Parts: sequence; structure tokens; C-alpha cells
Amino acid sequence: MLAGLRAERIRLCRLTADRALVDLDDAEAFLRDRRLLTLVSDASLPSLFAATHEQPYAPGKAGFGSWPKTKWKWGGELAARQGVITPKIHKGKLLFLSREAAAIVDPLCRESLELAADGQMGPDAAAIVRHLAAAGPTTVDDLKGELGLQPKTLRSAREKLESSGAVVAKEALVPVGIEPGHRHSSTLARWDQVWTQRRKASPSVALDELVILGVRAAVVTHQEEIKTWFSWPVTTSSLDRLVHSGRLQRPGPGWVAAAQ
Repeated sequence: MLAGLRAERIRLCRLTADRALVDLDDAEAFLRDRRLLTLVSDASLPSLFAATHEQPYAPGKAGFGSWPKTKWKWGGELAARQGVITPKIHKGKLLFLSREAAAIVDPLCRESLELAADGQMGPDAAAIVRHLAAAGPTTVDDLKGELGLQPKTLRSAREKLESSGAVVAKEALVPVGIEPGHRHSSTLARWDQVWTQRRKASPSVALDELVILGVRAAVVTHQEEIKTWFSWPVTTSSLDRLVHSGRLQRPGPGWVAAAQ
């Protein structure tokens, strides 16, 4: 059973070159099929860049150098497509979500937003979410000026807000000088401005469903790795409960797969 699931994982997560993504439409279809994708390969969750099977921009180098040589743009281009949501809820790293996945995480992100507004992420984070509620999505430059925040202070508050799903960042191009040109920045929006369809479910139920969604996306994975996937804590006891309820299965010692 475990061997069969591993073979299915290789096929569905496009882990061989014969299954490489051919264009951005194919990448979007990959997201719709798996429901969620990481940008780079750092877990058993399916990865956008890994599925391109393109040589890196700078072989042997870390960071941006490890990104695909020509398809590195696909991350931003996929994120810009309608219906694709990109919170940094993969332990502070970007996660591409389909509409189905966004609906599942909605209660978790709204809870984070409420905690931020109540000041539980600090006064700067509270000021940011209050400002976004009044002004709508706002560029980082405007937030600095309008709230009088220093870059380091804003960066610290952003990390808390984005990793919890309370705020979602989108790439923005900012004009530079009089001559044509731009630099890269970000526009920040509250979760409830990015995803407006409130889902009536408790955060604990939503986390269970997110775990199941992640396991389904990966096809099969080691139990301990699941605890590293998301910004919210996943415990061994919660995984045991999902297995005992029949919502997950153990195809081998330490391994977990979605229930068939």
C-alpha cells in the first residue's frame, strides 16, 4: 500500500521530468488539482518550482539562485491570477491556495485578524489592521508614511500578521523618479479584504480540514513532517484523532495518507 501511494505521489505531485509543467495555465491547473502549493520544494507538499523541472538560475547557489532559470516569474504570475490566494501561512512562507483551500483556512485567518485587532500581536500590528480596515489595501510605502513606522518596526509587525494569515501581501511596482522605471514593493490587505466569503466553522475544525487538505495534496507523508507545514500548531494527538476517526489513514508506521 505504501509503495503504491509513493508512486501515486510521484505522479500527482509531478516529481518526474516527463510530468513537468508546460505553461502557466498548466501551473494553475496543478494548483486546482492539489488545492495548495509551496513555491520552492521544502516539504512533501507539492511545489510550483519543483514541478517545472527547469535548471536553476545559478546552480549551486541558495536563495533566488536556486529558482528556475526562466520560469522564476511564474510565482508572481500565478499569484496574480484570479482566484489564487497567497498567504504566508507555511510557517511564514508563501502558500498558493485555490479557492477551495482559501475557504478552508478562512476561520483561522479571521481569528488571527481578530487577535491582531485586539492588540495581541502588538500595538503596531493593531495599528496596521485598523488602518487597512479604514483605507483598504495599502502599499508598504504609504503605511510607513501614514503610520509613521520605521522600516524595522513595520517589518516585524508584517511578519506576525502575514505568517498568521491576518494580512496578505501582493507584489506592487512603485514608479521611480521622472524617467520610466520602477522598483518592487508590496501592497498589504487584510484577510477579509482578500477573501470576503466568511465560513461558519471553528478554527479547530478548520485546522483539522487544513491538515487533511495538506495530506491529500502530498498524497503520503511522514507524520512528524505535518507539524512543520503550517503556522498553527499540529499535535500528535490531533493526528491520532483524525486517523481514528477515519479521516486519515496510516499506510505504514509513521506514515499518513488521506482516507480513501
